[in-house]
Amino acid sequence: MKNKPTKTYIQKLHAQIDDLRHRYHVLNDPEVTDAMYEGLMDELKKIEETYPEFVTKQSPTQRIGSAPIAGFKKITHQVRQWSFHDAFTEEDVTSWQERNLKILEKALGKRPDDLSYTTELKIDGLHIVLTYKKGILDTAATRGDGKVGEEVTQNIKTIQTIPLILKKPVDIVVEGEVWLSAKQLEKINKQREKDGEPLYANPRNVAAGTIRQLDSKIVAKRKLSFTAYDISLGDIPKTQQIELDMLKTLGFKIDNYTKVCTSIKEIVSFWHKWEKKKESQDYWIDGVVLKVNQKKYQDILGFTGKAPRWAIALKFKAEQGTTKIKDIYVQVGRTGALTPVALMEAVSLAGTTVTHATLHNFDEIKRLDVRIGDTVVVEKAGDIIPKVVRVLDKLRSGKEKKVKEPTACPICEGKVERRSIQDKKQEKSAALFCTNKTCYAQELQHIIHFVSKKAFNIDGLGKKIVEQLVNEGIVKNVADVFTLTKGDLAPLERFAEKSADNLIISIQKAKKVTLPRLLFGLGIRHVGEETAVRLADVYGSIQKIKRATQEELEGIEDVGPRVAASIFEYMNTARGQKIIEELEKNGVVIEKVKKRKSGGKLYGKTVVLTGTLQNLSRDEAKEKIRQAGGDVSGTVSKKTDYVLAGENPGSKYEKAQALKVEILTEKQFIQILK
Repeated sequence: MKNKPTKTYIQKLHAQIDDLRHRYHVLNDPEVTDAMYEGLMDELKKIEETYPEFVTKQSPTQRIGSAPIAGFKKITHQVRQWSFHDAFTEEDVTSWQERNLKILEKALGKRPDDLSYTTELKIDGLHIVLTYKKGILDTAATRGDGKVGEEVTQNIKTIQTIPLILKKPVDIVVEGEVWLSAKQLEKINKQREKDGEPLYANPRNVAAGTIRQLDSKIVAKRKLSFTAYDISLGDIPKTQQIELDMLKTLGFKIDNYTKVCTSIKEIVSFWHKWEKKKESQDYWIDGVVLKVNQKKYQDILGFTGKAPRWAIALKFKAEQGTTKIKDIYVQVGRTGALTPVALMEAVSLAGTTVTHATLHNFDEIKRLDVRIGDTVVVEKAGDIIPKVVRVLDKLRSGKEKKVKEPTACPICEGKVERRSIQDKKQEKSAALFCTNKTCYAQELQHIIHFVSKKAFNIDGLGKKIVEQLVNEGIVKNVADVFTLTKGDLAPLERFAEKSADNLIISIQKAKKVTLPRLLFGLGIRHVGEETAVRLADVYGSIQKIKRATQEELEGIEDVGPRVAASIFEYMNTARGQKIIEELEKNGVVIEKVKKRKSGGKLYGKTVVLTGTLQNLSRDEAKEKIRQAGGDVSGTVSKKTDYVLAGENPGSKYEKAQALKVEILTEKQFIQILK
């Protein structure tokens, strides 16, 4: 290179390469080919090798990292990430619209006559959140739990449909879907077949796995794509349609098939059309996303605890397939419940190869008259567990075997019984239970529950690892988890030195736990999260709970005879006492329960929630009640001070009226707390 290029020339070279990239990958311009900008990329690489001062994070050459990263950092989203509620029928959509119209009518004084909806194709991919500062890509993250995701910026940079620099220097958060084309999946599978490796079943799983690769070079080879569909922070336009147009103007690939509809009839027509045409696109489509078009109405409708009220996913019909049942075995859960599971000849459903399906319970086996050897219809919708829906009995050969209801646990051979449920008719439950509390399968599920997020939250200790530890005899009960050392883990399959170190660190952190998490983690029958919080509030320590009589426990709000008996039994059996003692011996420390302020606005008050709140999730409302010194109850009684009623309240609302309990709207509730 004779003369050093100018900074202006480098900027023009960047712009030209990015323009060709956008035309080829985003606009699918038939006049642009890879070859057109490969020469320019080679030129830029040579310049940057000779003059390293020209290398910037935004350079087209920096889309692929030079070396694998050590791991993914956690990143807190600036905007909460939501999922959608699902609809499966026209009636579901009509009900959704009616609920929204009632909310809008209440807020506006009348039902709007200009309400419209965008209907967008629901791409079956991986949700990604992109943050731009002054038009430059700053971070990219997975959804995670909605509040915290994993930063995958280096991998996202390899996707050519994602601009590193926007057409305008704006601060903005963009959401969209990363997907793998069907053609690219076919290419990958052809290579895997040559290499003697198992084939991938669907592009969504490949896309999700690819984004979590530590080496961006591998990600680049997979040639993922990205479709943008939402601006969640920044200058948000007045309608969803204008928002999509704005994303396109900024340089993103969008769904070009979006349609604005003004009636349910139009929506259903669009849905049916694309259910028939879903195979026509290079990406997988599993439904249609409906969004209220106008932002002013979106703002009024707000969110439920997990999803926006103004949007819903209208899913295509569950995919069905025909296969043969090879065997039916019984799975034993943490509570001892016995669930029959069908082992089948492999069948492809919803992009996955299915070999197992639930039969729910033995009453369902009788209803379907399903037998080993039967040809059956299996159904799977998205991530829902496959289920047997029909037996094709005309295809029977006469060699099929009927399934007998077990009289003993298949794992420990303990006694099996049906248990009564608490209802008016006192009917027998369809579920069978193993009565042996030391059953291996129950213990395994108990440990898995104990380390889960809502209990001790031990990161890195998943189901397969727990099973391995139990099978090797390293862990016999939940308390043994806290005796693990790196030396215990290192010889085992799945454990590299780094992963062993990380798990030990997670276990050490988990030794400090709140009393509600401990109580929930112990897996005491009938003790869920709310009951665990209630017990912690009333007693304040595990020692006081251990000393409580069954009668005292029954006197606690929301703790009836059945729950009290279960708690008392656990706390007064040798097994329960041993677990608690061993946890303390192995270093588990229970954090002190914070005393409620006597001056709280709801101090000494009991509040029951019913219906769906507009601006608060149930968990957020409960937390506000407790912070204000109040108690949360699940049942309405004469002791109830307030019932907080949201949209579509149930029988609790009627009972509150009958008992003349004061009923609060969400607005009144918030006013009390001020």
